[in-house]
Amino acid sequence: MIKADGLTKQYGDTMAVHEASFTVHPGRVTGFLGPNGAGKSTTMRMILGLDRPTAGSVTVNGVSYGDLPAPLRAVGALLEAKAVDPGRSAANHLRWMADSNRIDRRRVGAVLDTVGLSDVAGKRVGEFSLGMNQRLGIAAALLGDPSTLIFDEPINGLDPDGILWIRNLMKSLASEGRTVFLSSHMMSEMALTAEHLIVIGRGRILADATVADIIAGNASTSVRVRAVRQPLLASLLAGRGAQTEDTTDGALRVTGLDAETIGAIAAEHSLALMELTPEGATLEDAFLELTHNETDYRAALIGAGQGA
Repeated sequence: MIKADGLTKQYGDTMAVHEASFTVHPGRVTGFLGPNGAGKSTTMRMILGLDRPTAGSVTVNGVSYGDLPAPLRAVGALLEAKAVDPGRSAANHLRWMADSNRIDRRRVGAVLDTVGLSDVAGKRVGEFSLGMNQRLGIAAALLGDPSTLIFDEPINGLDPDGILWIRNLMKSLASEGRTVFLSSHMMSEMALTAEHLIVIGRGRILADATVADIIAGNASTSVRVRAVRQPLLASLLAGRGAQTEDTTDGALRVTGLDAETIGAIAAEHSLALMELTPEGATLEDAFLELTHNETDYRAALIGAGQGA
């Protein structure tokens, strides 16, 4: 279990994390979401004792990371996959980590097999691709067979097969009763992997709930409509309290009314419909709604006459 209580980190005039309190429970994958610069990496670094909090505290199973006698046996982490001596082989990198924490060297072969790197165990890490480095970083996190695992963007550089493997691995680790804390910018993948989410923006916790509850509380379902007399239909729907938006492919996205009601209004006015498709709310919709005021950098929308 990871528990943060009023966790705060300030760099000069910049408040990176502000009074963040949350608990990451064992037995489930907990996702950690936030825009760039929201404080995710700083929070993870404080959990691992790499940054000292300005105020507040964070513990792993009731103990500060710095007080753990054999850290790799308690906490496995992947923060920066390429933070490895490029001259070492994958196996040698893991062997010295095992020796430093009194871990049986037989674990090296086991974790290399788990992450699919057994065939390149003797290859220099400097020759690895980004995806191979990610796999090696995951192997290092698993080396001590820890009860708590922290992964910062573990799917970077992985192909679709590798992403599926990561998803199944995270779920498998959680099903064994471990605490799994995972950050990612890929909303669709997080929705498939995590059961619970913690969302941070400008250093403050914005949400701490299940994936389903966050979607239900922050995103609206919509209906895609195509009609022969679409402007008239949009006007009629607006008169019934709906919000309408033209999509880039010429359809009308309607919120505030369900498909059955929209169809009835169209029939009442003899308007032929070519499409009437309910659309479920997504985690991406909910995330954008939660964080739309918490982003430091936002690109301008590209419209007619603007370059890409």
